[in-house]
Amino acid sequence: MSLANTVYNAIVKRNSVFVPTIFVGAFAFSIGFDVGITKFWDTWNKGKQWKDIRDKYVEQA
Repeated sequence: MSLANTVYNAIVKRNSVFVPTIFVGAFAFSIGFDVGITKFWDTWNKGKQWKDIRDKYVEQA
């Protein structure tokens, strides 16, 4: 119960702290999710994307 009381008193008790905590958490989750999915996509499609095959089609000036 001590951890629950600490979290409640530190974050949830006051709305002026709770709302920014939710926004910061959502923003951090969004960035983390985007980075993770992009890394997964790049790994899954390695060799099939334009950034991987560009050298075959673009002539050097």
